[in-house]
Amino acid sequence: MDSTRVTEHPTSHERRQPSAARPTAPADPRGALLRTPEPPVPGSAGLPAQGRIAGTPAPPGATDMPVPDARAAATGTPAASGPPAGSEGPPAPSGGHGPADPPAGSGPGRSQPSAREPGPHRPRPVPEAIVTQPGAEASVQQSGKDRRTGQSPAPGAPMPMRRDGDRLRFVGAATRRIARGIDLDEIVMGLCRATVPTFSDAILVYLRDPLPVGDERPTGPVVLRLRRTDRIPEDRDTEGFLLPALQPEPDVGVTAELCTVRPGGALNEVLRGVRPVFADAPAARAALPELIGDDLTVPGGQRAILAPLRGRRRVIGAALFLRRPDRPAFETDDLLVAAQLATHSALGIDKAVLYGREAYIADELQRTMLPETLPRPTGVRLASRYLPAAETARVGGDWYDAIPLPGSRVALVVGDVMGHSMTSAAIMGQLRTTAQTLAGLDLPPQEVLHHLDEQAQRLGTDRMATCLYAVYDPVAHRITIANAGHPPPVLLHLGGRAEVLRVPPGAPIGVGGVDFEAVELDAPAGATLLLYTDGLVESRLRDVWTGIEQLRERIAATAQLTGPDHPPPLEALCDEVLDMLGPGDRDDDIALLAARFDGIAPSDVALWHLDPEDSAPGRARRLARKALSRWDMEELTDSVELLVSEVVTNAVRYATRPVTLRLLRTDVLRCEVGDDVPQLPRLRNARATDEGGRGLYLVNKLARRWGATRLSTGKVVWFELNHG
Repeated sequence: MDSTRVTEHPTSHERRQPSAARPTAPADPRGALLRTPEPPVPGSAGLPAQGRIAGTPAPPGATDMPVPDARAAATGTPAASGPPAGSEGPPAPSGGHGPADPPAGSGPGRSQPSAREPGPHRPRPVPEAIVTQPGAEASVQQSGKDRRTGQSPAPGAPMPMRRDGDRLRFVGAATRRIARGIDLDEIVMGLCRATVPTFSDAILVYLRDPLPVGDERPTGPVVLRLRRTDRIPEDRDTEGFLLPALQPEPDVGVTAELCTVRPGGALNEVLRGVRPVFADAPAARAALPELIGDDLTVPGGQRAILAPLRGRRRVIGAALFLRRPDRPAFETDDLLVAAQLATHSALGIDKAVLYGREAYIADELQRTMLPETLPRPTGVRLASRYLPAAETARVGGDWYDAIPLPGSRVALVVGDVMGHSMTSAAIMGQLRTTAQTLAGLDLPPQEVLHHLDEQAQRLGTDRMATCLYAVYDPVAHRITIANAGHPPPVLLHLGGRAEVLRVPPGAPIGVGGVDFEAVELDAPAGATLLLYTDGLVESRLRDVWTGIEQLRERIAATAQLTGPDHPPPLEALCDEVLDMLGPGDRDDDIALLAARFDGIAPSDVALWHLDPEDSAPGRARRLARKALSRWDMEELTDSVELLVSEVVTNAVRYATRPVTLRLLRTDVLRCEVGDDVPQLPRLRNARATDEGGRGLYLVNKLARRWGATRLSTGKVVWFELNHG
């Protein structure tokens, strides 16, 4: 019996196997007597054996199905035509000879070894497409016409599937190809490539626009959009009929067509019926013009199949399979093939849409948990990076943050919640929000970690995280750091020397009952501080301390490229740090925060302490005028005197301790007034009869920016003005 090797390439050919012995004709299990066919003519191959649909006469010259196996004849059991659908076996060796092949020199009519002869069983390779069979092509060349239709097929055209085994193998190969896709486009392309040209000459795939997700119920009319088409290139006239002139891989954005499914219309009835139908069915004849429009025509008779695509909940589209008039028409069993292809494709599309929605939710969750943009505080420049563990795990517990604090200071935070899931991301979001709230209270770093530890315990007993919290003061050029089980930061000095800062490690957040210790270190101008999570330095290939040392060496080597007097750019430095990761080093999320300390020079800072008395506003105006004159900023004198007088007047009205006044000259002029009253001022519109209440209104109108921040010992009101 001939066995057909099937591949995904329409130009591949089958490999003939040795013919089976021809025993006497046994009785068909259904009661029909099968006759032994005549030996094939030497030098030519016969058409593959096939069954006929009951009730159809045999074409002229056709022979009945031969018995494929001598063992089947001896036992009276039908022989299997191939492996079961979905199974795969090893391919035959090159040349088609296996361990059980007869000796060389045997003719084409030699028989297979008998049942008593030992020999290994060689399963058939699983086909992935049905292509033109060499034996059938030779037979057609002899007779000149197809035995079933009486027509002469075009040279090289794929032959139809005539056996149930062919259809089973094709469906198995096609569904495997469809199942390979993970997104919507891959699944639809897999359906098109699996069916053209093996099953049909052209295919049009329509999907709902928009596609429903999960259990949601779309509102409005059902709209189908042409998602993809595929076809055999038109290279000849097919009896005056041409398939729809569509490119094999069209640009959907250009050639996309919309079709509105009318309630109660013919197309709606076909889609509700779910089952594939031939184009000559009454319902399909009325539905096809509604689907493809009146400008396009489809072949007549049973040369087109319209198959609804039904997902888990509802119909999500339709597929139209077409054959040319010079090809054999579809058979009744081909409706079952179309139904299988439509079912597998629709379920795959449903899963792809759900996966896409989950990926979108994960991306949105991670994006909102991390800062969208970094602030630009005075005296420090910032850069950051975040990399998920993998594309399939887009959310995790790593985070970073930069929080402006009163007095031109900035809090630098990096943390890592254990795990890579939605739960880890949710806990990370709560801890990050808590850290921002605590930073707004201007608590010391060790106190912030203590409150984070309490918050983690309230979230659950197994909520563990590591965190490093640092506060940089650009005026004092100092940085205060507290650590909770996190890898230590690395400081790159201006000369190119990189060092790992000695910070007490502390216990992770969530342990409870532990104290955290803060250290204060120098932060010279031009230095760069790198905060990171353990995913950057720890993996299956190295331990954490080896990774930290490699990170330090990589930073120092990068700094040597720019020279001792010029630190490397922050963005380029972050990219160089991430380039140290190898293919096997991505076991965890990575969060990286780099801070370049520019600082504020002492000559650009003016600080005074004013007693809370009635003469304080006048003194504040005189001091501010002298500072502006020293900085050559006399053009701001009038505005600064007015605003300083208003803010200091509000401060001394309720303060019991000396009021602080500080001017900072950077790219803007910043004024800060601090007192010991925790109540924050509120902007309001004063009435015509009110004596006060207009000070903050003037600040809001004249200042570039302004704000008020509550401290542990009071508050600070600040405003900024542009200069030169």
